[in-house]
Amino acid sequence: MSHPIYQVRAVEVLEPYTLRVQFTDNTEQVINLKPVLAGELYAPLLDLQVFEKVAIDPEVKTLVWPNGADFDPATLHDWPEHKEAFAARAREWERVSA
Repeated sequence: MSHPIYQVRAVEVLEPYTLRVQFTDNTEQVINLKPVLAGELYAPLLDLQVFEKVAIDPEVKTLVWPNGADFDPATLHDWPEHKEAFAARAREWERVSA
């Protein structure tokens, strides 16, 4: 069974916590990540100075941040299908850390 391999071609910060992500299959997503920024790995991205340091990893072609946070490119590509589950997980992380 084969499945498409998605890679990020470009990223642009549109507003706080919101990115325009372009993929190598000529599609794009506008993604508001604020609802998923919780837990040890993603909560540091609530600091806009950190969030705005988003970059594209040159090897795996996905979004990465200096603190080690990243997102699977397939998840980003299909964000509308994954955002609610990811946000629910973030709420669990917040409860655990509270």
